[in-house]
Amino acid sequence: MRRLCADTGFLGRPIDPVFEDRELFADYLTGYYLNLEPDATLVCEVNGVVMGYLMGCRRPIRNQTYHAFANLWIAARAVYRCFARNYSASSREFMRWIAFNAWREIPAAPRFIPHFHINLLAEARSVRNTRLLIQSFLELLHRAGHTQVCGQMVTYESRRNDELFERYGFRVMHRAEITKYRRSFPGRVFLSTLVKDLSAGPALAVVRRPRRP
Repeated sequence: MRRLCADTGFLGRPIDPVFEDRELFADYLTGYYLNLEPDATLVCEVNGVVMGYLMGCRRPIRNQTYHAFANLWIAARAVYRCFARNYSASSREFMRWIAFNAWREIPAAPRFIPHFHINLLAEARSVRNTRLLIQSFLELLHRAGHTQVCGQMVTYESRRNDELFERYGFRVMHRAEITKYRRSFPGRVFLSTLVKDLSAGPALAVVRRPRRP
């Protein structure tokens, strides 16, 4: 899971050109999910090889408490490693973004409902695999009595537009431009917060739009 996190951390590609410390990157993004809610982590296997995952959180208060302390420890390690390992210019730039811009650019999200994030290697990326992971997690939440879920998805160029999310019952709550990739990616990159109501059931039913005359 940690390797997959690093292998997909830069817009679906390896994070290394943006931030070289794969261990610290994986600690930041997967620590809570793998240590405290591994039962809410789902994997995608292709021919017996794990090639993607969905990491979910069903206990948002626990998640926020964990990060309040864990992020301080990760920040201290990052500062130490920056000098001890002589990070590259791109890695230092990434750290500056985390320190001074991340808190302003990450879009708002509901604090008290379950959430998830999903990553797949390029060879496993398909509508079918993505649907299976998300649908399985929604069914898990519905069985536990949860009535809402949110997720945050990266969008850029024509990838993952509003119509795609709305087709599967997600509402775009908020979107913000993420500037950390400006030196490495030519286009604008956004992070969107999506919310789905589960009170009527967990199905990812396609919402058909009326045809235009």
